[in-house]
Amino acid sequence: MPELRHDPIQRRWIIIATDRARRPTDFTHEKASVTSVSFDPFAPGNEDKTPPEVFAIRKKGSEPNTPGWKIRVVSNKFPALKIEGDLDREGVGLYDKMNGVGAHEVVIETPELTETIATMKENHLALVLKTYRERLVDLMRDTRFRYILIFKNHGSEAGASLAHPHTQIIATPITPKIVALELESARAYYHIKERCIFCDLMKQELADGSRIVLANEHFVVYCPFASRFPFEMMVLPRVHAHRFGESSDEFLEHMAYTLKEALTRLNVALDDPPYNFMLHTAPNINTEPRRANYWETLQYDWHWHLEIIPRVTKTAGFEWGTGFYINPVPPENAAKFLREVDI
Repeated sequence: MPELRHDPIQRRWIIIATDRARRPTDFTHEKASVTSVSFDPFAPGNEDKTPPEVFAIRKKGSEPNTPGWKIRVVSNKFPALKIEGDLDREGVGLYDKMNGVGAHEVVIETPELTETIATMKENHLALVLKTYRERLVDLMRDTRFRYILIFKNHGSEAGASLAHPHTQIIATPITPKIVALELESARAYYHIKERCIFCDLMKQELADGSRIVLANEHFVVYCPFASRFPFEMMVLPRVHAHRFGESSDEFLEHMAYTLKEALTRLNVALDDPPYNFMLHTAPNINTEPRRANYWETLQYDWHWHLEIIPRVTKTAGFEWGTGFYINPVPPENAAKFLREVDI
């Protein structure tokens, strides 16, 4: 019997289509990894083919915008939003508009074209996570930006236009709808119970155990009860924390270990599938102008997290027309398979 399941954070219903239940071997896709490209603008030696770096972790003695880097961050050559200018908000009849002001950066994760998060060494992945933190903290200083989203598209089916491993960072002058809804759900839950909804969900998942992929001293990774997609995963720090930007070096080293294992399990289970991940952290509350009581309980009710979404099914008319998602793999089955896969 199919099931309708409700997600209390994003306040949506999901259809778990048990009659369509499928195993990992039933999913076919183009492998996300790419072994050759005609031209790689992110490769060492092509630094002049990208905008100047805004941040980099380099080998000792190497100069900016030359080879010798471990991680580079550059502005996107074709940005969705541009950093120059003022917002100039205005109404257009019943509509509203503002200038497309923001920031759009690319984190080039490694000099190696064929390396992925699942294959890179943990100490290097920790440097990637520390780079996310540094750019997030820096962009938060701009009072025009309400939100900074860090996200990764792995594979062309997940939206990656370049094969070289990279992550994108976009700062926006508004809080995205999905994040705003999560924030509102967390605040409403805290208002009633004076507890974090993410902490409560994590405790419940640990007690149940059927949807846990992995758990260690610092992180829990599980397939959400109302997973939108097969093998979707949520990565939560065990200790309550609302800002990713406040994570210590040591904590990010533990996160590197956890994220690498989670993606390695996914990689092995589904033969390197395309996927997206999104880091949801607290919004910037130091914007100008500021709203009264703008997310004033964030430190108590919000819990930063990372969502991993394999792109192994298609979103079609029913999903777009209703907002429902149909997931043919119950999250309990997905978690069991990922948990038991031999890595």
